Amino acid sequence: MARRRWLFMAGMGAALAITACTGPAVPRSVTLSLDKMQERLGQRFPRRLPLAGLMELNLLTPRLTLLPEQNRIQVVMLLEASGAALRRSYNGVMDLDFALRYEPGDQTVRATDLQVHALQIDGLPPQASQLLGRLGPQLAQQALREVVLHQLQPKDLALADRLGLQPGRMTVTAQGLVIELAPKPQP
Repeated sequence: MARRRWLFMAGMGAALAITACTGPAVPRSVTLSLDKMQERLGQRFPRRLPLAGLMELNLLTPRLTLLPEQNRIQVVMLLEASGAALRRSYNGVMDLDFALRYEPGDQTVRATDLQVHALQIDGLPPQASQLLGRLGPQLAQQALREVVLHQLQPKDLALADRLGLQPGRMTVTAQGLVIELAPKPQP
């Protein structure tokens, strides 16, 4: 019995010694939840986009959906069209998706490579509908290009920075956006 106890204690001591030598666990990634990105993006809306003085689009808070199979994020936002060229207000929807990139200068995660799938406004006169159809990609670029989804704080990256790591590849998963921490390039 004493021998078993001694072996158990020796094993525990060795395990503690190994853990102490390796130091704190090194994070290899940072995960941003869909809710966190949704909250951050929501702070930038509603947004008004004037169209050559003829009409104005009021973009309402977008709804984000993760697309892990494409490594992209989908955005669906309700909008209102109004202005001098229209006799009344019209409601519609814009559907697009985008990839993500990390901007090291200000430690932000930004939307990039926008692809518009639909810009639909119910009941809009044909001429105005055609104009919006042609302008859809430009409107999306104007509204969301390089929009900040999240800004990492210095405290978020302090340990990684001390260990010579920096944000690298980003992967959209069912749980959120995973930002891998990769070694910094050597000067």
